[in-house]
Amino acid sequence: MSNRELIRHTNADTLAAAVAARLVASVVQAQEERDMAHVVLTGGGIGTAVLTALASSAEISMIDWARVHLWWGDERFVPEGDPERNETGARRALIDHVAIPESHVHVMAGPDRAASVEDSAADYTRLLEAAGAGAVPEFDVLLLGIGPDAHVASLFPDHPAWHEQGPVVAVHDSPKPPPTRVSLSLDTLNRARQTWVLASGTSKADAVMASFDVAANAMHVPASAVHGTQATLFLVDEDAAAKLPAQFGQLES
Repeated sequence: MSNRELIRHTNADTLAAAVAARLVASVVQAQEERDMAHVVLTGGGIGTAVLTALASSAEISMIDWARVHLWWGDERFVPEGDPERNETGARRALIDHVAIPESHVHVMAGPDRAASVEDSAADYTRLLEAAGAGAVPEFDVLLLGIGPDAHVASLFPDHPAWHEQGPVVAVHDSPKPPPTRVSLSLDTLNRARQTWVLASGTSKADAVMASFDVAANAMHVPASAVHGTQATLFLVDEDAAAKLPAQFGQLES
């Protein structure tokens, strides 16, 4: 388990650009060291902004997209193309603009492709284990958003999904709509070499502060329980860091 670090950026735009540049460097390094790079995407405003910044960056040409696998930390159980899907936003922002093989884009099935959310979770488990030769692969970079309640992926505070077994879990009655979702479990989230929690805006300030509370309970503050095996970074803008001491963490412009 790595120590968590906080890196602050001036605003959402500089945060998105910086995370995009960091992602390029990490993917290139992973390809140099392990040939393939496995990246887990997140949705939400800042997650999509990062992909948009990446698509328009000069550095994007450094990535060999034929040697990238894309995964998702969670997905809303709605049909393909639905604007609520994290996949839909990711395709529009980035995937449709790069030469990545479609077989390397590992989506979580919605009701148009899976009979139930449990079937979708089981299907995604099989995809993960196929990529990892029988076990969940060790992701190179895992991007996570954080909710105002400190949820990550679709693991919400004190939610029954915490008690589900397996690499991928079905989520019913989510406190945030839509209510039915698929999510990587905490154990699977914690298989990434680098975990980056992204936060922008004052609505995330309480959650970011709670995530750095050494006494935080994982079920009450899910973001406090995620970590990378090599690095755990909270990449935030100044508004999201507003409840932390002024000099807490590292400031990057």
